[in-house]
Amino acid sequence: MKISYLFFVIGIIFIGVTTKVAFESNLDVLKLDSLEMVLVPGGSFMYRQSGEYLKDDFPIDAPLTKVKFDKSLEIMKYQVSVGDYEKCVSDGKCEPRKWQGKQDEKLPATGISFNNALSYAQWLTKNSDYVWRLPTDQEWSYVAGSKYVDDALKSDKVNLSISDRWLEKYQKYAEFNFSPVGKVSIRGFFGANENGIYDLSGNIWEWTSDCYNRTRLNASGIELNTTNNCGVRISAGSHRAYISSFIQDARGGGCSVGAPPSYLGFRLIKDGKRDVISRFLDLTRL
Repeated sequence: MKISYLFFVIGIIFIGVTTKVAFESNLDVLKLDSLEMVLVPGGSFMYRQSGEYLKDDFPIDAPLTKVKFDKSLEIMKYQVSVGDYEKCVSDGKCEPRKWQGKQDEKLPATGISFNNALSYAQWLTKNSDYVWRLPTDQEWSYVAGSKYVDDALKSDKVNLSISDRWLEKYQKYAEFNFSPVGKVSIRGFFGANENGIYDLSGNIWEWTSDCYNRTRLNASGIELNTTNNCGVRISAGSHRAYISSFIQDARGGGCSVGAPPSYLGFRLIKDGKRDVISRFLDLTRL
């Protein structure tokens, strides 16, 4: 029994060492240029809940709540680049972007659906010893700091129909030029926020992991029910956009609420280290 246990321990150590070396060399070979990270300390902020809220069947602004993060968040300093995403495509793990023509590899990758971004996160995770994932809407809003926009309508009009409210939101975004199209600009064009994160709320909206939800309240404001639609996800930017998960260009359709984003891209959060067994199993599949 003791001998078997000893061999088991030696085997685990061997797997850990060989897997670590293999994954580090994988990242070294890939030479990704989007891995510069920013560590944002934990804290709290006022957050406008996402989704649609109906009170007595009339749409209202979502509640404003205080959200606290006990731990720091480590997020990419820049959006994932064209060159980095294309390496995932070349590896057969990501679908091609919706883009015609050749782009500079250093530009932010656009023409990206939620499903594309998810595939990239999974690919990057399998090629490293960390878990990479999309931020939640709360996390994105928190690290955005002063770049976070409370997109509540705050209208004096009451009992607006869903269609009338949609038109008011569209007009609001148009008046404040919240959806500038322009060209895809070089890294850093839209500047950094106070956390040192670049190009937030520019003309590229960024995918989050959150599903679209609808919450119904009675006339007294008591919650009746909430329904989630994970076929539609939140894309964060100058305003929230609710986009079907397979859409790569929301200007051509697929935007569920409000003005469509100019471009769709993403950046990732780096979570804790992966366990040895899962890294080894992924290594055998690469």
